[in-house]
Amino acid sequence: MEKGEAKSKRAGGPPRLCCLCNERRPVLKRPKTLQQICRECFYEVFEEEIHQVIVKNRLFKSGERVAIGASGGKDSTVLAYVLSELNRRHSYGLDLFLLSIDEGITGYRDDSLETVKRNELQYGLPLQILSYKDLYGWTMDDIVKMIGLKNNCTFCGVFRRQALDRGAALLKVDKLVTGHNADDIAETVLLNILRGDIARLSRCTSITTGEDGPIPRCKPFKYTYEKEIVMYAYFKKLDYFSTECIYSPNAYRGFAREFIKDLERLRPRAILDIIKSGEDFRIATTTKMPEQGTCERCGYISSQKWCKACVLLEGLNRGLPKMGIGRARGGVNGGVHKKETKGGSAVKSLESKQCGSLDF
Repeated sequence: MEKGEAKSKRAGGPPRLCCLCNERRPVLKRPKTLQQICRECFYEVFEEEIHQVIVKNRLFKSGERVAIGASGGKDSTVLAYVLSELNRRHSYGLDLFLLSIDEGITGYRDDSLETVKRNELQYGLPLQILSYKDLYGWTMDDIVKMIGLKNNCTFCGVFRRQALDRGAALLKVDKLVTGHNADDIAETVLLNILRGDIARLSRCTSITTGEDGPIPRCKPFKYTYEKEIVMYAYFKKLDYFSTECIYSPNAYRGFAREFIKDLERLRPRAILDIIKSGEDFRIATTTKMPEQGTCERCGYISSQKWCKACVLLEGLNRGLPKMGIGRARGGVNGGVHKKETKGGSAVKSLESKQCGSLDF
């Protein structure tokens, strides 16, 4: 028996009803609105809000091929399920695919990929899996053995972003959608403020990014709370993987996440307010922004001579894993390309060395 119903019976009054349909008993209090609603109404408002975000922001066009970044976790699993349902219900006319990246984390990613493979069958969506080992010649297990648990998330984040783009290119899709939710975006706003990263701050709240690149990325869950995604997955009994990455307990983002959770407990709307603040930021016209170009080595988008992935990978291959960490102090993108040896001969510039197999 629900606590609300028991309390009402003890008080001699009728059981409390869903505040939306006024017919069924409520089973949850929405984190976003604090409304007490029934399961059926929760499904309806959750899916309708996402549909309205898609329609109002014109995220898709009929006939487009769309890849869903699938990790097997709650966000991507709910995204795949809901997008499949909405595609059928509202006749979006999309060809949907699942795209997964195998970072090579034993005991974590190998298990979560089994979930994605089940999702492939459950939702009837074709699946493409790319691995760091094939793309870069390294797994995250190998990288952590070399650098330890400090800065390992930098390598993984950079490699993963590029791997998703390369996987989307292999699938020849028009759009790539990710399960980034409202909590994620609010965290990113705070992180970019703390880092003083003006370039990323100016675009981190955009629901679609990379429109000037080959494959735009969309975030249909931009205004969807993480707690509600968990509730939806739980009530729908969706098949997802819930273990946290074994290499991320010390990630800098974790501190921002805890701060956001504290704010949400005090004032649930704080998450949306932070996103709104990020949207309203205006960068001074005198601020010099990085100009987007292409990496001279792999052809990937970059504001430097070499993209971050190539710099990090070069460091790994040369046994200098810290080469691409932090702000550049010479090296590939800093202008120092030669080092004198005892014989006076110059070491070849980094541009002449082969990187991993980064071609599309």
